[in-house]
Amino acid sequence: MRRLPPLRALEAFTRVARLGSSKAAAAELALSAPALSRRIKSLEDHIGKPLFERRNQSMVLNDDGKLLLETVSPALENIAEAVNQMTVSGGDMRLRLGVLPLFGATRLLPKLNALKKLYPKLHIDVDTSAHAENILGDSVDAAIIISDNVDPNLYSVKLDSNKVYAIGSAELTKGPNAIRSPEDLQNHNILIHSNMTRAFDQWKKAVGLPDLQPANIDHLDSGPLMLEAAAQGLGIAIMHGGHFSDANDPRLVRLFDHDVDSPYSYWFVCRKRDKKNRAVRVFHDWVIKAGL
Repeated sequence: MRRLPPLRALEAFTRVARLGSSKAAAAELALSAPALSRRIKSLEDHIGKPLFERRNQSMVLNDDGKLLLETVSPALENIAEAVNQMTVSGGDMRLRLGVLPLFGATRLLPKLNALKKLYPKLHIDVDTSAHAENILGDSVDAAIIISDNVDPNLYSVKLDSNKVYAIGSAELTKGPNAIRSPEDLQNHNILIHSNMTRAFDQWKKAVGLPDLQPANIDHLDSGPLMLEAAAQGLGIAIMHGGHFSDANDPRLVRLFDHDVDSPYSYWFVCRKRDKKNRAVRVFHDWVIKAGL
């Protein structure tokens, strides 16, 4: 039998190939950057040729790398599935789920007991990484993401439609300088989610102020942090009304009554082949029925 490269080196290779970044791959694998580089180098040494083109902060597969990825990915998936089946005992099911922290805390966890009662042998490992759709089949089996569009190569179900609110501290509605109309936002700081930058443009257009320029715009990559920053008076959060309702924070208020459709929705996604996975199928059917 031919000598095989270390499985860890192949795992590092596929992770970098999918993410396009050694830094992101190292974070996913809980490795230091030098340790990840050593694994990639060991694979390239084993094969006898480079697999990536190094471009500043990114790593792009060359032709040999693309060929290797196409060849080894199905084999690695089969190995992972075989090991998973061997470790399942007594009818237990295990789902590796990607879910954003705010959705998990406000919409998933409050209903999870109902799922556990229906399927007591279903166990869920949660990954709160952003862009979980990029690690499907690698670190997670399925994910609930928020997006304005989904890769058509994935299986997806739209879970909701959302409204965009301007959310701020209740204190901002009091006193001589109180916010009374959308025009007043030109004197305030705006908080926008880093992955939902279109929301503010959609909101401005809907309220008839497409050219509105606020005092400043800060980008945050966390919904809970946006809400807390707004509650602390650090800015006006432009975000989904569902987050405002779910938070039920008396420090926060919806500033205006404009009904603005969001370009972003929550989606259940998985690879099409993984919908056959029993744990994925059980969770998928429950999510749809429960109306998460």
